[in-house]
Amino acid sequence: EDNISERIYTIREGDTLVLQCLVKGHPRPQVRWTKTAGSGSDKFQETSIFNETLRIPNIQRVQGGRYYCKAENGVGVAAIKSIRVDVQYLDKPVLTVHQTVGDVRGNYYQEKTVFLRCTVNSNPPARFIWKRGNKPIEQSKDNGVDIYEPLYTQGETKVLKLKNLRPQDFANYTCQVSVRNVCDIPDSSVTFRLANTTTPPALKLSVNETYVVDPGQEVTLSCEVTAGFPTPTVSWSRYPGSLPQRSMIRGGSLTLRSVTPADAGVYNCTAVNNVGNPARRTVNFIVRTMKNLTFQITPDSNKDSESIQMGRDLKLSCHVDAQPQDKVNYTWYKNGALIYSADSLIVLRSDPDMPPGTSSLEIVDMKFRDQATYSCVANFPGSSVPELRVDVNITQSSVVPPVLSVPVGGGVVNVSEGGTAELVCLVDGKPRPPVLWSRANKDLPMPSGDWVVETRDGRLRLTNVTRDMMGAYRCQTAPYNGLNIKRRQAQVQLNVEYPPVVDPVLLDVRSQTFSTVNLRCLILKSNPNRIASARWYRNGLPIRTPTVDPQSVPQLRFKLDTTNNGTYECRVSNGVGTSTCTFIVSAQPYNAEFYYDTPNPIRTLKNNYSYILQWTQKEPGAVDKIIGYWINVQQNRQTILSKQITTKEPVKGVLMSYTLMDLRIPLSYEVSLTPITSFGTGNTVTRTIQYSEPYTYPRPSDHVCGFEDIRICGFTQDRSDVFDWTRQNHLTQNPKRSVNTGPDTDRSGTKEGYYMYIETSRPRQAGDRARLLSPLYNVTAARGPTGTTRTPYCVSFYYHMNGKHIGTLNVLMRVKSIATVDSAVWTLSGHQGPQWRKADAEIYPSGPFQVVFEGIRGNGFEGDIAIDDVSVTKGKCKQKDSVDKTGLYHQ
Repeated sequence: EDNISERIYTIREGDTLVLQCLVKGHPRPQVRWTKTAGSGSDKFQETSIFNETLRIPNIQRVQGGRYYCKAENGVGVAAIKSIRVDVQYLDKPVLTVHQTVGDVRGNYYQEKTVFLRCTVNSNPPARFIWKRGNKPIEQSKDNGVDIYEPLYTQGETKVLKLKNLRPQDFANYTCQVSVRNVCDIPDSSVTFRLANTTTPPALKLSVNETYVVDPGQEVTLSCEVTAGFPTPTVSWSRYPGSLPQRSMIRGGSLTLRSVTPADAGVYNCTAVNNVGNPARRTVNFIVRTMKNLTFQITPDSNKDSESIQMGRDLKLSCHVDAQPQDKVNYTWYKNGALIYSADSLIVLRSDPDMPPGTSSLEIVDMKFRDQATYSCVANFPGSSVPELRVDVNITQSSVVPPVLSVPVGGGVVNVSEGGTAELVCLVDGKPRPPVLWSRANKDLPMPSGDWVVETRDGRLRLTNVTRDMMGAYRCQTAPYNGLNIKRRQAQVQLNVEYPPVVDPVLLDVRSQTFSTVNLRCLILKSNPNRIASARWYRNGLPIRTPTVDPQSVPQLRFKLDTTNNGTYECRVSNGVGTSTCTFIVSAQPYNAEFYYDTPNPIRTLKNNYSYILQWTQKEPGAVDKIIGYWINVQQNRQTILSKQITTKEPVKGVLMSYTLMDLRIPLSYEVSLTPITSFGTGNTVTRTIQYSEPYTYPRPSDHVCGFEDIRICGFTQDRSDVFDWTRQNHLTQNPKRSVNTGPDTDRSGTKEGYYMYIETSRPRQAGDRARLLSPLYNVTAARGPTGTTRTPYCVSFYYHMNGKHIGTLNVLMRVKSIATVDSAVWTLSGHQGPQWRKADAEIYPSGPFQVVFEGIRGNGFEGDIAIDDVSVTKGKCKQKDSVDKTGLYHQ
């Protein structure tokens, strides 16, 4: 449930978001939080939080959106509530100055019109105030200006137009933005000085737009600012990725030390001074690399030949992967001698029939003299990058078409899951080409994640094999480092063997004594499919069972008695491995299920209360008749009650109850409940109960908390603050304490009386907060006085604020709903004198609430703040002359 009708929760960016679902249902529901798209996200998001409270520290604007609380307990349909979280923020505005191109004459801003554009990102929309100097600009009182909001702009934008510049227009301009202090977000502003020397930035680059270097060099790229006032700021960036870690920026220069191919990319130099458009220069930075030099032998393609034959043409091709590819120089040699193009030997620097960057040597009408060793050398002229060389022996006997085959018995490779497999495709031929492996199913990548894997010897080794790798693998000859002919290919089947997959893996079986139990172990899948054996065990010992067909579903039938309760296992094997179905068989009853929506505890005496413990029994008909329950009550690990209680025979879904008496306020208790049958006891379930109803005695003096007990009336320290409140009296004061601040005694004036205070000495700093939380008061909807539908409560307390450095004391009401909302109901700051003073605050809570006392440290150590004699009473506050400050708040 939630008590926020508008279902919108507003929070400042950077604060901690706490949303809470108040859930009812039996059995107790499981709560799950999810979120749909927010202002900065376009995807559905799962928070993966299964809890009644969702906590997001340091919330960001992209985390805004609608949050859903979903509760399920297996009964009926799920309950869903939602709330929209609106994250409020205000960025620093950006002010830029522009002038239309047609208005530019001579100096940039000595005449015509100038536009000052102020842009900001905010939520809610910001309000803009333009100032010249310190005076706001009013459009109605200055004919030389125009303020408007342009169309089609990103973010919120306001433009200040200065028409036909006048001498007084050269001044400081401030754009101030405000979200009207929503969520305590302060205003923000930016200032720009407009002068007759104001000009946009301009840049000059020290290198060409494409810059190629050898690896290992130190390179400096310089951007010189040639124009711009105010002085532009120069920055460098790279795409893709960020600047190299070894890079150094000094002024407008970027230095790259000992460059590597990984440093290559597009480098951008940008100059910005918020005048006009930023100036940009781009350098395509290339580091020379060469690798993977390969060759191809292409027989006479016109004759559809696959071998070298005299009198026919032959082409040798050479390719290297390089950067820059078009700067590679290829040189061909025959038996070590440089080849020059001739009628019978034609050198193609860039072969149009091959991939870009490929050089070819065409041998026309091959003769006996053309049989030789040919060499291809690739290099960068004038570069320190080492050249690469490949040699190819061309004779009729040294060039033989490849033959690809799978060894006998290697067409199917069997391997156990988790093992290592080797798939083999034998290749023969001259030269012997590499073998490329891929999945026969083109939609599946190789286990390495690559689509193709190269092997030199045709052997593909797979480690840690899983059943997902099972299937057909294709091997084929590579089109390089061999003959460029029709590719040979073959196929190998990988068969991954794994133990049976069984169901159930673990099952809790409850049954009545002397009834028949039937256990079945289903085999969902297995490789190989044939089951070798299926054996039953009880508590680890084998059970003799009749011989049955191993291929049938393993099952075990027996009559349950007091001697054969225990753990039963069916171990199923297929020769590769063994899997087990486990059954926990027992006549033991299931656990009870506590009913958590029990009415509030009932006060019986001044300091005692009773609690109606309610529960249902899970599956009562599954076992023998439940004859009672064993109840155990502990307080602080000491047993208060331990006894057997007799109840009527449980019925599924029907509540049972037992009243716990003489419980002490405000103590909490741990209650355990165990069902009992003629077989024995069942599973135990435990919960905690506590008293948290507001005190409602007619006389305030009857329920005042003076912090005399160490338990401080159930008050607790807030874990999200900076420091804690301290309990103290005159006798426990530090003798070296500051004498000019803090009370000497409690409100009653006795040395033994206690109070709570904040210690503001070191290491505390100005603005540090300490919060003291009251117990959670459960309230129900009720009609209050005329004009409101809620019941009033009065918060009364005494405060002591003496010292020249006193900060602030706040009283907040924290309402527990789908979102935890803190609302200020009383506040006071500064020195108030050496006396204890009384204050009342009237509140109208909409649901369960806590009272929060927040002490904020001032500017020095003489700022101790104390409180005493706190009460929360039902009804309106009584008006008295002695009340210093009151509050009235509805939430």
